[in-house]
Amino acid sequence: MLQLPPLSLYIHIPWCVQKCPYCDFNSHGQHGELPQQAYVDALLADLAQDMDYVQGRQLHTIFIGGGTPSLFDAKQIERLLLGVQALIPFEKDIEITMEANPGTLEHDDFSAYRAAGITRLSIGVQSFAKDKLNLLGRIHDQNEAVVAAQKAKQANYLSFNLDLMHGLPNQSFTEAMSDIDTAVALEPPHLSWYQLTIEPNTLFHSKPPQLPDDEDLWQIYQQGQQKLAALGYEQYEISAYAKPGFQCRHNLNYWQFGDYLGIGCGAHGKVTLMDNACIVRTVKIKHPKGYLACAETALCVNQSHDADPSTSAKTNHFATAVTPILSEDMGLEYLMNRLRLMTAIPKVEFEQRTGLTHTSLDAGMAKAQARGLITQDETHWQLTSKGHMFVNDILSQFID
Repeated sequence: MLQLPPLSLYIHIPWCVQKCPYCDFNSHGQHGELPQQAYVDALLADLAQDMDYVQGRQLHTIFIGGGTPSLFDAKQIERLLLGVQALIPFEKDIEITMEANPGTLEHDDFSAYRAAGITRLSIGVQSFAKDKLNLLGRIHDQNEAVVAAQKAKQANYLSFNLDLMHGLPNQSFTEAMSDIDTAVALEPPHLSWYQLTIEPNTLFHSKPPQLPDDEDLWQIYQQGQQKLAALGYEQYEISAYAKPGFQCRHNLNYWQFGDYLGIGCGAHGKVTLMDNACIVRTVKIKHPKGYLACAETALCVNQSHDADPSTSAKTNHFATAVTPILSEDMGLEYLMNRLRLMTAIPKVEFEQRTGLTHTSLDAGMAKAQARGLITQDETHWQLTSKGHMFVNDILSQFID
């Protein structure tokens, strides 16, 4: 039976100093002074128009991503979080993550963001090697990356994450392992360690760099996993490793097919609507100019409802699409998220998050089981070691 899952909030701040050649996110290079106050106003107006999606829940987690959110000063981040909390109550132990890059702390240090309400930092290091940072278009150097991690530790965050990439242009096995060694020496509770992929609409796609071959990539991945495990980092998701108790709760909610509101330029959301017994995906206006242009209209709408944001209009002026997930696609949508996690899949979770019976997956699961990709009992499905390596093969069993 369909049930309301935990509710998270994703906030997108689209500006960065310069676009990295591998990045396919909705990010825009900074040109002149950023409209910090106007954009925070727009974010809160956007959220006010999404209030029908809350359905009495408190916020489980918040993630401020980009772009580079640390281009905004701590006072604006604090104003943003206070505005969000005025609209939706926070769970007592809410996790609030903000992405930051080592080379973009122009306004405030990490302590100021901690005081503003951020509980968890995610620092985009990518590599500690100078030549790799240059190839990736990063604006920081290896020393700044180390200092940023040290400052995050000193600022008394409840947790912090270091983002690392492997399979970089001309990267050797030794260089990849050196990045891991440098990172863990800084004692982050959480590591995101993922392979560089070449995405469409990026500079790397139009001018592909020389990447390690498949054999080298496999050696890096296999040995890196073993190294991180030996150092006490549990792999709980395809590219996420954490010390016990420090998993990213926001990302877990994504992968467990929880709900999340998305506000900001191009932000996506996924929401369960109990009155309609359906799940919808939302997308907001992508370009900053168009997004900001909608703010005045949206603010006027909010003010027309007796200044009570909880009674905002059902139409979100920032939204470009609100699309229901079709019943025949629901199982695949769930699995595309849930199979990223290493833990067994409770069949009751599938039923609560999709509104379908677990038997609706019987045919596909039987095929995957016959190929040795999955095992199951009365209550759970579990990927085998082979299944974790061939997730796409499992998903293909559910595509007509």
